[in-house]
Amino acid sequence: MSEQPASGAFPAHSGVPPRVALFVTCLVNVVRPAVAEATRELLEAAGCRVEVPLAQTCCGQPAFNSGDEADGRAMARHQIGVLEGFDYVVAPSGSCVGTIRHAYPEAFADDPEWGPRAERLAARAFEITGFLVDVLGFRPAPAPHAGTATYHDTCSGLRELGIHDQPRRLIGAVEGLDLVPLPDANVCCGFGGTFCVKYPAISNAVVDEKARAVEGTGADILLGGDLGCLMNMAGRLGRRGSRVRVFHTVEALTGRLGTPAIGRGETGDGR
Repeated sequence: MSEQPASGAFPAHSGVPPRVALFVTCLVNVVRPAVAEATRELLEAAGCRVEVPLAQTCCGQPAFNSGDEADGRAMARHQIGVLEGFDYVVAPSGSCVGTIRHAYPEAFADDPEWGPRAERLAARAFEITGFLVDVLGFRPAPAPHAGTATYHDTCSGLRELGIHDQPRRLIGAVEGLDLVPLPDANVCCGFGGTFCVKYPAISNAVVDEKARAVEGTGADILLGGDLGCLMNMAGRLGRRGSRVRVFHTVEALTGRLGTPAIGRGETGDGR
């Protein structure tokens, strides 16, 4: 599966580096800024001119998920205005890009002004691994790291964007890092955005099952592409006393696997 660009959707750069807006996302900005920095490094290594529009805000996903269409559309209009002037918009999140790709055009389907603008932005919005592999054909040369990793497919990235082979292909470039399959890697971790708030008992049961599956692989590192899912799984693994460390894929691709993992303190042991 791959994140395929729409026919004729992308500008011809004639050797000029593409101008890319890095959409940081709320969770990355507040909880794990290193993910944004790693994404910027990868884009620049691939030859892009990267900018971080300071006026960017939430994509509106929580509002849309909760049925608050009015606030969701308000946030979408703001984001469209901020991001539509770039050649591409790239984020380290399948769920946020999925919102731009699908929720925005749906929200403005009957709007003669915002509908076309939403469609144009949607055609240029990419999750980072899909962008590197499918659009740029770029393969980074990450720092080697001895260990064993497994990979969880996040729901939005997999089902809305077709992100599956791309991260695995890139992770395979990390010398010394063995990638072992995760049983039911395509099954939800229980986060689901506002789902984990509305239905905590179900969410906890689902993530506990996911944590047991991760531990069963024997891997010492869990990788994935959405910080919300990774925080959810890291939290459950930590409460189980697991030694599995959790990182975003872009951290593995930029030599950051030796840094404190998600949910761990500076000592790397959760303190």
